[in-house]
Amino acid sequence: MARRIAGERRLITTSRDLAGAEPHASLAERTMSKVGWRLLPFLLLLYIVAWFDRVNISFAALQMNADLGFSKTVYAFGAGVFFVSYAAFELPSNLILARVGARLWIARIMITWGVLSVAMLFVKGPLSYYALRFLLGLAEAGFLPGVIYYLSNWYPSSARARAVSWFMLAIPLAPVIGGPLAGVILGLDGWHGLDGWQWLFLLEGLPAVLLGVVVLFYLTDAPEQARWLEPAEREWLAATVRAEQTAAERRHAIGLGAALKHPTVWLLCLILFACQTGSYGLQFWVPLIVQGMAGFTNLEIGLISAIPYLAAAIGMILIGASSDRSGERLLHVAIPTAVGAVGFVVSAFYTSPVPGLIALSIAAVGVISTRGPFWALPTRFLNGRAAAGGIALINLIASIGGFVGPYVVGFLTDLTGSYAAGMLFLALLMLLGALLCVPLRGAKVLAEESV
Repeated sequence: MARRIAGERRLITTSRDLAGAEPHASLAERTMSKVGWRLLPFLLLLYIVAWFDRVNISFAALQMNADLGFSKTVYAFGAGVFFVSYAAFELPSNLILARVGARLWIARIMITWGVLSVAMLFVKGPLSYYALRFLLGLAEAGFLPGVIYYLSNWYPSSARARAVSWFMLAIPLAPVIGGPLAGVILGLDGWHGLDGWQWLFLLEGLPAVLLGVVVLFYLTDAPEQARWLEPAEREWLAATVRAEQTAAERRHAIGLGAALKHPTVWLLCLILFACQTGSYGLQFWVPLIVQGMAGFTNLEIGLISAIPYLAAAIGMILIGASSDRSGERLLHVAIPTAVGAVGFVVSAFYTSPVPGLIALSIAAVGVISTRGPFWALPTRFLNGRAAAGGIALINLIASIGGFVGPYVVGFLTDLTGSYAAGMLFLALLMLLGALLCVPLRGAKVLAEESV
């Protein structure tokens, strides 16, 4: 505690020196407000588009499965194979980003994934479906951990959970916006000779290409280069972040190789794997689960499917803000994860529209709202290439859940004729994820601060 207070005093003294007589709090507040308004809305937009192109297959399936004769297992395998290549290229992609800079590499990621998302309209059967989903995962690999690493270079640790929560608000917002939008686009079925699901891939893939070009001109790689900040603001932010990273490196001295083998990193991998399995197991099946509840139209399915994610968006902001206020991280991960497990259990047995949607909403809040507090943990003891590699490894292992969740739910649904077994499988994994937070509370690298 004494070291922490002394470190904070040094940061405040440095900031005052850089800003002349201006009070530290005023400079910090003004600087972080500018950073927030400059970066977070744009990064949120990019991640919304990423989620559109990653999971619009769940809405395309409402028409595509019947048109192409796909079983639930075929659909689920193609939905999940995205994450096989995504995981395989995650670590090298993030290391490249750390070397060449976020601006250039995020632009490359977005342009290539946008082109491949548009190419999905040419799917003719299982093989082309699997191949394009695999290539799409390869193209998008590194985007999420790259942005997490990028934000760690712009936000002091005390504000990081809230910043990550605002960025990851895209996870629940994308279905809220994309569900109704997909319902409208599917209504273009037959227009100019294209099926509705083909229009969906075309119209939701093009924005990624255009935004990828914008990234090249809009993003700034580091605070030192931010000409949109005043000199005092630029110097204060660079000094503050650099001092925190230097202190973490001196305290832990963890290099890239050690980070990839560190037991705390691997515990974080397993916790996020459980949450991601639940998240994608839910995400890729909600439209089809809603379709099975009653005779809804595609637009109604899109609107109703947005309800669980609207609840998750509210939960994400509230939990991220609570975590930053208290400085506590792990309970803000463990408790929602356990609550999400309860939601999956209830959804397995209550399938009528109202109780079913309430249960799915509880599950969505549980699996999604933990992201801000969770991603504030790795950068407490990792920085530089170790942070880039550790964050990528965590997301790599978690991304495997993007294959496991959708595929197992599809397989169990084909096997049993109901979604109940799949929901119970997701509940079990979520419960295990919550329990894995217990040994993390004793982790030495996290015990230096309140978690």
